[in-house]
Amino acid sequence: MPEDAGEPGVASEALVPLRGVELFVRRFGSGPAAVVLHGGPGAHHDYLLPAFDALADGRELVYYDQRGGGRSPVARDVPVGWTEQVADLEALRECWRLERLTVVGYSWGGLLALLYALEHPGRVERLALVSPAPTWRGARERFERRFAERNVDPSFQEARRELRESGLRERDPAAFQQRIFELSVAPYFFDPARATELTPFRVTGRTQQEVWHSLGDYDLRPRLPELRGVPSLVLHGEDDPIPIDAARAAAELLGAEFRAVRRCGHVPYVEAFGVFREVVGRFLRPAIFPV
Repeated sequence: MPEDAGEPGVASEALVPLRGVELFVRRFGSGPAAVVLHGGPGAHHDYLLPAFDALADGRELVYYDQRGGGRSPVARDVPVGWTEQVADLEALRECWRLERLTVVGYSWGGLLALLYALEHPGRVERLALVSPAPTWRGARERFERRFAERNVDPSFQEARRELRESGLRERDPAAFQQRIFELSVAPYFFDPARATELTPFRVTGRTQQEVWHSLGDYDLRPRLPELRGVPSLVLHGEDDPIPIDAARAAAELLGAEFRAVRRCGHVPYVEAFGVFREVVGRFLRPAIFPV
């Protein structure tokens, strides 16, 4: 456990200087540490809250805002590509004096977890991948096309038109921005109305673009079998715009437990909270109570 962990049930926050940047870190719970990697790239950890905190059952959850996003901003000349993101996680592991990491990666964070595990074999104890980003570029391009198609659905177009004409921008700018956010993320959901339950977040465009550019024409599939010795879980919504066959293929190559979630899009911790908590929590428990 990181030596400056907070009290059980109380979150602690700190800025951790390393590798020439400062990373914002939040800890919640008590027990063996599990590192939570948020999505994006270029987003921040707090849109995973409050739901992810439910996994702190006998565990300490350690979140951090990856460099170039959220409360870990960097100057524009500081590199933020995938190798820097992996190196930051390894530096944090060393800072926390953890021999191996249990990692829970969401969306892009799932891909980051795999990149880290491949670069630092032997440093990962368990891998839980929730709605993971595709492990090869072709599947990511399929996701982008599918999301774009959903985004121009007539119901979303009509909702945006009504919002523009409502006068809400002038009457209540905060409410207007909230509704803009909800409509921007609604295509990720099986039930778009559930978008109102997602904690708002922002993506730093420069970070997002640099990470994907740094990955180029990536394809992790040939190397994923190298991680078969690491206990792994893949949880994926059947209606996720990220193709479920891409998640299933990654699980097969990893030798991972695979759980498809019905009537669920990209955000199972909102749309299928009970399944999310039970499946991911159960997977993490053996690391606390070995059998």
